[in-house]
Amino acid sequence: MTQRHGARGLLGIVGPGFLVAATGVGAGDLGTAGFAGSELGVAVLWAVVLGAFVKFVLNEGLARWQLATGETLLEGSMAHLGRPFQAAFLLYLLPWSFCVGSALMSACGVTVHAMVPVFEDAATGKIVFGVACSLAGLALVHFGGYRLFEKVMGVCIGVMVVTVVVTAILIQPDWGEVLTGLAAPRIPRLNAGGLTWTIALMGGVGGTLTVLCYGYWIREEGREGPGALRVCRIDLAMGYTMTALFGVAMVIIASQVDVKDVGKGARLIVVLADSLAETVGPAARWAFLVGAFGAVFSSLLGVWQSVPYIFADFCGMALGESREQRRQRVAATSKTYRFYLLALAFVPMVNLPFSFKLIQKYYAVVGACFMPFLAFVLLYLNGRSAWVGERFKNRLVTNVVLVCTLVFFAVAGYLHARGRV
Repeated sequence: MTQRHGARGLLGIVGPGFLVAATGVGAGDLGTAGFAGSELGVAVLWAVVLGAFVKFVLNEGLARWQLATGETLLEGSMAHLGRPFQAAFLLYLLPWSFCVGSALMSACGVTVHAMVPVFEDAATGKIVFGVACSLAGLALVHFGGYRLFEKVMGVCIGVMVVTVVVTAILIQPDWGEVLTGLAAPRIPRLNAGGLTWTIALMGGVGGTLTVLCYGYWIREEGREGPGALRVCRIDLAMGYTMTALFGVAMVIIASQVDVKDVGKGARLIVVLADSLAETVGPAARWAFLVGAFGAVFSSLLGVWQSVPYIFADFCGMALGESREQRRQRVAATSKTYRFYLLALAFVPMVNLPFSFKLIQKYYAVVGACFMPFLAFVLLYLNGRSAWVGERFKNRLVTNVVLVCTLVFFAVAGYLHARGRV
């Protein structure tokens, strides 16, 4: 991977944090927040904020490990947890990639169809435009390099936050209920799907497996050594603040719309946009659609660009390569990286005919299963001063947050698997 040194102004500070937040915000917030907001209302806004905070803590721990040791968190995990971890991670990464790829293509497809409804059937538009967006993302990543990727993502991030937040303000929700939803945690319809959607909302906000990508992006920015930790914390705080704002806005917008009769869910974006046109006006419809597209396409582009890093890093560790050999394999020009990029762009297309709502829910819940595992790894690796040094070792508050994250998602996942939520 190319090493780049020196900050580039504000973008050099906040770039990777915005990238990791935007990569997760599209898939986790547009579809999941849309359905969760429609079914549960603004009562679950607290879950958006809590989810963003948890991701900040997890990503800060990841950065701390990498800056202290010079290893990515994946390298550290494979070195210290051994073969069982390697097998479990590969068994998670492959289906996750297929699932997230399908969800992102579906989200892009339905959003573009809502903007350019050239097909009578929304499901057909979802498939055609989803394939087109996947190929566009593939071309940008393959031919554009990291700097073009960063610039395109920056445009998408600005558009999606501004337009969606302004749209949420224009619909004039009950601000008292909004404040209550932010400050007073509760889960409506707890035993009728409410807990499942809340878990999905918390798990999807700000990314799941994609939080690992932050380590590769800070390498691209030349951030190495303990001195870079302060910049990473500022970077991540700004990125996840943006994530929370976008997620809250999406739940507010969706809470005004009933999507129970949307059918397969492929028309979710159309229903939301048309409802805004009726209540606020045509300008709000287009503002929402442009912001929604910025969200989902930035998420797709971020996954296409970064997840191949993870696969290449895994292959290098599994093959027992040296650190320098692994860095060469992780480079965006390597055969391993490009193989997985092509697989991401094409293989999930087979899932496009299936329900968008089902894909979004399955993706978010499966993604949430990664959270307790990541919390455990950070407790284990960053809990030893012999590995990270006393300065970078977990503090008590961090350990409390990580333990609570592990317990909450593990218990909720068990209850969901037993069919009790």
